[in-house]
Amino acid sequence: MTSEPALAALVGAGMEVPCIDGTARPYRDLDCGASTPALEVVAEAVTDFLPWYSSVHRGAGYKSRRATTAYEAARDSTHHFARRPADGDDVVILLRNTTEAINHVAYRLGLAADDEVVTTVVEHHANLLPWARVARRRWVECGTEGTFSAEQVAAALDDGPTARLLALTGASNVTGWLPPIEEICALAHDRGVPVLVDAAQLAPHRPLPTGPDFLAFSGHKLYAPYGAGALIGPRRVFATGDPFLAGGGAVDLVDLDEVIWTDPPEREEAGSPNVIGAVAFGAAMDELGRIGWPAIEHHEAALARQLQDGLRGIAGVHLLGPAAAGPADTLAVATFTVEGMHHALVAARLSAEFGIGVRHGCFCAHPYLMRLLGIGSEGVAEARAAVQRGDRRAIPGAVRASCGLGTSSDDVDALVVAVRALVEGGPAPVTYLQDSVTGDYWPEGDRAGWHDDDRPKGAACARG
Repeated sequence: MTSEPALAALVGAGMEVPCIDGTARPYRDLDCGASTPALEVVAEAVTDFLPWYSSVHRGAGYKSRRATTAYEAARDSTHHFARRPADGDDVVILLRNTTEAINHVAYRLGLAADDEVVTTVVEHHANLLPWARVARRRWVECGTEGTFSAEQVAAALDDGPTARLLALTGASNVTGWLPPIEEICALAHDRGVPVLVDAAQLAPHRPLPTGPDFLAFSGHKLYAPYGAGALIGPRRVFATGDPFLAGGGAVDLVDLDEVIWTDPPEREEAGSPNVIGAVAFGAAMDELGRIGWPAIEHHEAALARQLQDGLRGIAGVHLLGPAAAGPADTLAVATFTVEGMHHALVAARLSAEFGIGVRHGCFCAHPYLMRLLGIGSEGVAEARAAVQRGDRRAIPGAVRASCGLGTSSDDVDALVVAVRALVEGGPAPVTYLQDSVTGDYWPEGDRAGWHDDDRPKGAACARG
C-alpha cells in the first residue's frame, strides 16, 4: 500500500502527549468528524487580521472599513465555495454553526404545528430536534447498513400531505455514508418540496451540492475553529417577516412602536458579528479551493480503504454502516465496536496508552446508532431508565475514527495496531474506573497528565 502523507499543515500537528507508561507520544488526531484543528494558513490569516480588527458595517474609520471588507470577503468566499453566484438568488448568512443555521431556517419558514417536515433517521440531532419544535415529522427509514435510497425518500414524500421541507444530511457523521443528494433534490423539487441539507460533515470532504435550497455548515469542522459557520438559502425566504434574532445591525429605522428591518443578509445578522471567525472561515474555504477537490478526494479515499480494511481484519472488531459488508464509498470514517469491551473503555485506552484521539458514544445521532447496533425498543427503554436515574454507564455506543487533511497513513496504521493490541494483548496495564455520572473511564495512577486533577470537569464524552 502506498504511504499517504498528510495533505495540509495543521496547527498542533506532531505535538506529543503524555501516556500512562510515562512516555510522550505523537498525538494521533482521529476525531476530525467532531472538530478539526486550524489550518496553519487559517491561523496566519487571523494573526494578520487582528491588528485591523474593528466594528463592521457601522464605522467610517479606516480600520472599520478594513474589517468590513474582510468580513464581506468571507461572505464572497462562502458563495464561491458553495458554487452559488454572489449576484444570484441566494444569500449567505454568517452565523455560529450548523445547529444555529438549521434553527434559523426552522424559525424563518413560519411553519405551523400541523405542517410536516420529512427527514431521516440518519440525521444528527441538529437536523432532528429543531423540526420537532415547530412541525410534525415524517421519517425516511434506513436499512441494516444504515443507508436509504432516493426512491425511499420519494415514497416518504408521497406518504401524506405535501411536506413544507425535506431536511437531510449530506454525509453521515457516524458512518461517512453519502446519500445521493442531487438525485434526491430533483425528486423533491418535482413534488414542489424545498430541500435543506446539513452539510456539516460533507463540506470539508466533497464539493457542496447545488441542488439543495438551503445549505448549512460549520467552520469548526472545516479547519477554522473560530466560531463561525454559514447558512445559504433563497433571498425571498429572508426578505420579509421578522428575523430569527432581533437587534442592532438588522434594521434601517427603529421607533418605539415600529421597526423597519433592513435587507438580507444583514437582516439576519443582528448584533456584533464574529468578524475573526468569518475571516478564518473564509480563509479555510479559500485554502480548500487551492488544494482542490481531486487531491482531497484521492487522499481521503486512500485513508478510507486503509482504515476500514485494517479494522475489518481484526477478529472481534465489528464495523457499522456500509463498510461492515466490505469496501464502501464513504468518507474516511470507521465506526466500530469491540467484542467484550465498552466503547468508552476502548476510547479511554486508545488515549491513555497510545496517544490516539477518537470519539465514542452515540455521536449526536442516537436514533441512527440504535438502528446500526440493532438495539430495539426494550434496550432503548432500559437505557432511558438508567439515564433518568443519573447513571450513564449503560448508554449504548460505538467508537469512531475519522480522518482529515492532516491525517497520514502512519496515523491510521497506529490506530489499527493499537486496536489489535487492545483485542489481543490481554488485560489493561492499569485499572480503569468508570464514572456512573458520565459513563467515561479513567485510569488509576499518578502519571503526569493523568492525575485525578487532570480529569475533565463537566459533561460526558459520550453525551450529545
